Amino acid sequence: MPRIARIYLSATDIRELESVVKEIKTIADEQNARVAGPVPLPTKRLRVVTRKTPCGDGTHTFDRWELRIHKRIIDILASENVMRQLARIKVPPSVRISINIR
Repeated sequence: MPRIARIYLSATDIRELESVVKEIKTIADEQNARVAGPVPLPTKRLRVVTRKTPCGDGTHTFDRWELRIHKRIIDILASENVMRQLARIKVPPSVRISINIR
């Protein structure tokens, strides 16, 4: 019996995220599963601004650091076979994945 699986993906490296999304879509297309997405969610930007000098004195020069977190959602109406194949995907360490089955 087919079930709806919602896959949440997030990563700091956009290339690795897109490669995992592409792999999921190819598996779903090979098995004729219905796919909705990937839906890009807003990118979260974490910013940190610090003074360059360790003591705080001197000129007003700053280091600006930014970490971007990219997110995608994919909905798949799939059978048990497709879900097993999705569980075997090699996911890079920088990509976080969670699957909710309804």
